[in-house]
Amino acid sequence: MEDFYRGFAQRARDLAEKADPFTRRRLLDLAQRYDLKSRPGSGGDPLPRATPAALFFRVRQA
Repeated sequence: MEDFYRGFAQRARDLAEKADPFTRRRLLDLAQRYDLKSRPGSGGDPLPRATPAALFFRVRQA
């Protein structure tokens, strides 16, 4: 499984080389997440979301 994520990380980096600055940053962030997942015992995806999901939903008071 580690090789799978490592391969995805490299593919994202390869695509980032030819991308515009915004897309490059997103692809490099994605590659970093895949690198973290490729390490045994890393705990998966410890990076926080850019926007908390709670901001997208209104909470109704009962």
